[in-house]
Amino acid sequence: MWAKLGALFLVLAALGLPINDLVRYALLVFATVIVCFGSISRRRLAWFAAVLAVVVCAIGQTFLRAPRIEEGHNIFLVDGPGGALEAGLPHAAFQVMAAEFDARYPPQRRCSPAVYGCWRGDGFPREPYAFSADGIFERPAQSRRVSDIAFADPTWLRLGFINEIGYNWNSLVSDVERAARNTVFWAFLHRWRLEMPWFVMYRFPADYAGSELCWRGEVLWEHASEQFELVSHSSMQCRVLRDDDAGRQIFGVAIKQEPPLAMEFRPTGKIRIAQLSDLATGIVAVGVVLAALVRWRARRTAIAFGLISLTLIVVFLNDASFIGGVRPFDSGDDGLVYDGLAREMLRQLLQGNISAALEGGEKVFYFTPGMRYLRVIEHVIFGETYLGYLSLILLLPFLVLAMFRRFLPPELAFALTFVFVAIPVGVLFGSSLVQYVKWAARGFADPAAYILFLAGFVLLVGRDAGGPQNGLAGASAAGLLFALALFVRPNIAPAAGVLLGASGVAALWQRQYRRVAGLIIGFVPVLGMAFHNWFYGGAFALFTATAAHPGALVMPPSAYLAAAGELAHFNLHGEHVAAALHQLGGWLAGPSESVFMAPVNAAALVIVARMALWNRIDPWLRLTAWATLAQQCVGIFYATAGRYYYLTWLLTLLVTAVWIEREGLELMRRRYPRAADRFANYPGRRLVGRILQQIG
Repeated sequence: MWAKLGALFLVLAALGLPINDLVRYALLVFATVIVCFGSISRRRLAWFAAVLAVVVCAIGQTFLRAPRIEEGHNIFLVDGPGGALEAGLPHAAFQVMAAEFDARYPPQRRCSPAVYGCWRGDGFPREPYAFSADGIFERPAQSRRVSDIAFADPTWLRLGFINEIGYNWNSLVSDVERAARNTVFWAFLHRWRLEMPWFVMYRFPADYAGSELCWRGEVLWEHASEQFELVSHSSMQCRVLRDDDAGRQIFGVAIKQEPPLAMEFRPTGKIRIAQLSDLATGIVAVGVVLAALVRWRARRTAIAFGLISLTLIVVFLNDASFIGGVRPFDSGDDGLVYDGLAREMLRQLLQGNISAALEGGEKVFYFTPGMRYLRVIEHVIFGETYLGYLSLILLLPFLVLAMFRRFLPPELAFALTFVFVAIPVGVLFGSSLVQYVKWAARGFADPAAYILFLAGFVLLVGRDAGGPQNGLAGASAAGLLFALALFVRPNIAPAAGVLLGASGVAALWQRQYRRVAGLIIGFVPVLGMAFHNWFYGGAFALFTATAAHPGALVMPPSAYLAAAGELAHFNLHGEHVAAALHQLGGWLAGPSESVFMAPVNAAALVIVARMALWNRIDPWLRLTAWATLAQQCVGIFYATAGRYYYLTWLLTLLVTAVWIEREGLELMRRRYPRAADRFANYPGRRLVGRILQQIG
């Protein structure tokens, strides 16, 4: 494991941080698959060659890289004289943009700042150019430094400031809106229209003279003495950069929004060669690292690349901006809150305010705490993209496959995984990849927590029927993954508690003391939430302050006691009886939130209870069944929104599938022998078996 991590570290070093473009990200994904499915060389000469390739790559990129273009961008919001924009932008350019802003948003029609959700609150720019996570390693003069310009849609320009928490306006109240959704089915690449007024500024080095800058929309082109020429094009037209344009500011203005601003840079041959050389050195270094260190067979990676390809298709059809873009999150959404808090934490971290950064924007956690910290790590590694979360989504099918393979025959495990990834029939049962993709693209924490939980689960139960090994490292990793899952989504604590608690007791009974120590060491960080709440807020809250909030705990035990009292008095139409029936109906409806699925889900719960009591099956499966039942109890008391229970019903599906394979088919064969034989020998199963034999 450590050798593979070392190889991946060398790949990251060759690619450089942040990895915020699709070419380098594709290389990273490719290298990760090769490393994970290959065997790593232990020869010193091979490692020396790999390290040397990375060092040469770094030196080559230093001398061959084209000069960088300074970029600054920001939202344009003004409401009277003064402010960071007026103080920091060139006066002539500011006056033009301010006039356009007033024309589009007349002062007499603006929303009242006293109304919650109006843009005229405290959410004004604090500096002339917004912070960008792309620039944290270079400390640029404005937002970031770039090597190319090419955008027809701000989603692909990756303007991170659009998800600052201060711009969390309510579009029903605010006259300045955040975004609009293009509902046309085939508008995959242009699903979002940014309505917020914004601008982008470029400053070119002298080496770029002779290149062309093309644009559609409005551009303010600086001449001598900070005088700006306003040039507007309804279609893409180009202008050559001259020697005297070096160091001057060129603003793209997107306030009127008609036509939408688009810009493209067409470099000279010399600059293009330098740009390609920069990328080529990284590609060559990655190739040398893989060739020197990794021995792999293409057939072994066929399934891996197949799963990744299917997952990317699902992501693209759901929200293509998740693959390298930055979409404007919806106002009021958890995604906007998490990313907004993370961006502020990252700024505090860069300023050296470590304590303020770790505070996470709340002295006592109200929102689920972990997602904001994951976003900080994501922005450090992947810059102004959400490729970190995408990486978790790409990992999910592998974890689902590993979970099914642990308890089911390989061909059946692969078939179920394929259905999970590619056939959205699982939406009815809460067990389809498209559901995880939908909420991950919106920035919600639920999919991330479930993926971390599944990773811990796979490590906890082992790869085969022999169970896990008595090792410190594996147990520590499992415990840590469960701790992280709870940190991101504390509502999955019942299942984690049952699995870890029973595993620890079993390990003690078997005198596997290293495993017990590993589980404890790995899981201890879960106490960090309680420590944070005490240290910063002086309050004791194990997870968050919303555990007993009426919006979350909608049906506490006292409400069920009140319902029982109404039934005892034959008050069948009582308030608490109606609330209890509504809660239980929502729970049994499952993530589909359809009452038609309640009988199916109820039958599945009966099967899970049967498996929990069946002492002739794998003890780890029995433990999984008990953990599933414990997690199902959450739906009896807490809000029944579908996304809260994807993990619960995925575990239910696992246990149910094993019952069907081991007992259900036999019962069916006794009653309906022909139908059972057809199901057991369906052509797809034989096809999958042949494919697995070919792949080896």
